[in-house]
Amino acid sequence: MNNLKEYMFPCLNKTVLGIDCTGCGGQRAALLLFQGEFQEAFFMYPAIYSLGVLMVFLLINLFIRFKYDFQIKMGLIIFNAVVIAGAYIFKMIHIFN
Repeated sequence: MNNLKEYMFPCLNKTVLGIDCTGCGGQRAALLLFQGEFQEAFFMYPAIYSLGVLMVFLLINLFIRFKYDFQIKMGLIIFNAVVIAGAYIFKMIHIFN
């Protein structure tokens, strides 16, 4: 399974500017998740689980309509944005200090 790392997309932002983007670590976290290393996946990219919940909800919502589905979607999207931004700020504070 480690051969899959050779096929991962490089981060254009990190390649050009030398700074991680908000999505850096997502591919590696997904790979760790599929390997069963759940804690390591969270530490690699904390939004991996909340994004998974959002994706599952969106897939279910394609076939089943809920009464407040739009509000739930917006809440999950905002929650994911907060988690991604918070993790990115935390990472940048540790990198630049």
